[in-house]
Amino acid sequence: MTVSERTIVLAGATSAAGLTLATTLIAAGARVVATGRSAERLEPLQAAGAQVEVADGTSLSDMQSLAERLDQVDGVLPLVGGWRGGGGLAGQSDADFAALLPSLEAVRATSRAFDAALQESDAGRFAIVSSTAVARPLAGGANYAAVKAAAEAWARAVAHGFAKTARDSGAPLRAASVIFRVKALDASVLTPAFLDLWTKDAAELNDGVRDLS
Repeated sequence: MTVSERTIVLAGATSAAGLTLATTLIAAGARVVATGRSAERLEPLQAAGAQVEVADGTSLSDMQSLAERLDQVDGVLPLVGGWRGGGGLAGQSDADFAALLPSLEAVRATSRAFDAALQESDAGRFAIVSSTAVARPLAGGANYAAVKAAAEAWARAVAHGFAKTARDSGAPLRAASVIFRVKALDASVLTPAFLDLWTKDAAELNDGVRDLS
């Protein structure tokens, strides 16, 4: 299997990493659907050949509406993120915590909206970008590590759902949920790892944590 002719949704793709991912996926023969809240910021993705959709990756209703409009979805990668922290435990403000929550909200919204489509695909892949901070949280990054840990727990629940559906139906497992842990987001490392998800069986990938640091 390869990513060629697969439909891949990149939610919150207006960052430099999103553009790199989209460009590489398109070059590999994939159909990329890139979402963002700003039409202007989506223009480089459209110029690269992606189908762009003005939609909020943290909104379940926006993602469900998009899922209904797409004829197939084989991969989903939420890219909503960012970092705020420092100052030890005393410096872990409520404002910083609230600013970090959209990354978790995007994981929840996209996984719920595209769950059926990914399980209908013969090689559905859901992936999230987490952090090595989950394994070794520091006081100055407690907000960040806690949100990433919650996102990992959600992604593992997605994996359990994929496995349970396959088991209950007596069908082979075709969908996989995967966690990528990074020290810092490097598109040149993340991109090949993401493409590699279509070279392996779902049973090998599902509920896996891949350290890209």
